[in-house]
Amino acid sequence: MAEEKIFADGFIFKKDGQTPDFVIGKISVKVEEATEFLKKHASNGWVNMDVKLSQGGKHYMELDTWKPNTNKESVGAKSEEADDMPF
Repeated sequence: MAEEKIFADGFIFKKDGQTPDFVIGKISVKVEEATEFLKKHASNGWVNMDVKLSQGGKHYMELDTWKPNTNKESVGAKSEEADDMPF
């Protein structure tokens, strides 16, 4: 089952077609909302967000909830498979 999207409160990304090509977009930050969002979702002092495009064509920012797999068993299994390679 897919995780529920967590939209980045207090952050707005805008792409303006009238800016030079090297300007990808602008981010507006509503400080009070953004500060609360950042404090709530911080992990080791960082908050990662993705800039995405909605089906309606608007840009939005979403919390990146991906975490690396820290299961040592799966890492060990991959190492054993690498030892069986013929080259």
